[in-house]
Amino acid sequence: GGQKTFRTLLAVPAAGREELGGGGRFAAAGSPTPADAASPVERGIFWSRELEQQVPPGFAAEEAAAWLSAARAARVASLERGGCGRSSNRLARLSDGSRACVRYGINPEQIQGEALSYHLAGVLGMQERLPPMALALVEARGRQWEPVREELRGSHWAEGAVVSLTRWVDNLTAVVAPAPWGAEAGAGRRLQPLSAGDLGGLPPSQLVELVQWSDLILFDYLTANFDRLVSNLFSLQWDPRVMRRATSNLLRAPDGGLVFMDNEAGLVHGYRLLAMWDPYNEPLLRSVCVFREGTARRVAELHRRRSAAAELRRRYRAREPLWARLGFLSERQAELLQARVDFVHRHIAHCRAQ
Repeated sequence: GGQKTFRTLLAVPAAGREELGGGGRFAAAGSPTPADAASPVERGIFWSRELEQQVPPGFAAEEAAAWLSAARAARVASLERGGCGRSSNRLARLSDGSRACVRYGINPEQIQGEALSYHLAGVLGMQERLPPMALALVEARGRQWEPVREELRGSHWAEGAVVSLTRWVDNLTAVVAPAPWGAEAGAGRRLQPLSAGDLGGLPPSQLVELVQWSDLILFDYLTANFDRLVSNLFSLQWDPRVMRRATSNLLRAPDGGLVFMDNEAGLVHGYRLLAMWDPYNEPLLRSVCVFREGTARRVAELHRRRSAAAELRRRYRAREPLWARLGFLSERQAELLQARVDFVHRHIAHCRAQ
């Protein structure tokens, strides 16, 4: 099947590097790189601190918290169709002047998946890559929705449904998967590992993007989200050029920061469909062998304490007033989340051993 064509990408083959001192930096053997040039990778598997400092900051925690509390208190001044995905969703203008995408799930597990994925990103230390998101209760007679009571009638939303409010972000553009996941995958060739020399030769902007992609692929594996790069890989069987097109549910901000959009397939819906999508999700995870050190450290901690679901639950309950309306993961889903954390931890250890 499709999974056989994947090889470890972003890996740094042992033959292609020489360790430099105790810091564990490397340079490609025989490369003309001057000894003092900063390597993009430290200790074989971690992006360098210098490189991480160049990653755009995304949605800062204080800014996100301020927006969320304002959005929860604001009234919905108007609802418009278009711009927010499927036809049941609406673009809301709030009374404080900001805008939000209101997502109405075809079933509640999509909204639950969106909310839990957002808070898992917080547990993993990558929440700044996701637009701020809060839950809201649809009540036509409630204060929040009163100005749009007529629009609600035409929306076919159920009274008492839980919807998600996600901050609207201007000037986002499409993202095409970079090498090693881009056009090479579409050409049906075996993907070659990206060596230390190749990584060293990439321009800073590309390296900064790869740092974010390494988090994205790890996040999508943990949540079993099939609705992003995985769906493109799946489509390769009938569309050989799909990897040259925009990646679903991933956009780029003007400063180069990636924005992980629409995570409703994660953790709940995705966990029901593992048999179908893991043949794509697993090789994708294995294609990454360079990680943000902070991400790897959090995964190691969740693995050691066996606390993935407990930490997610604690964060979700503390930060989402409507959490009880949707409930939490089932025991089985909580076990799956821990098993996936353990799998990622083993994969990182395997990359280190390489």
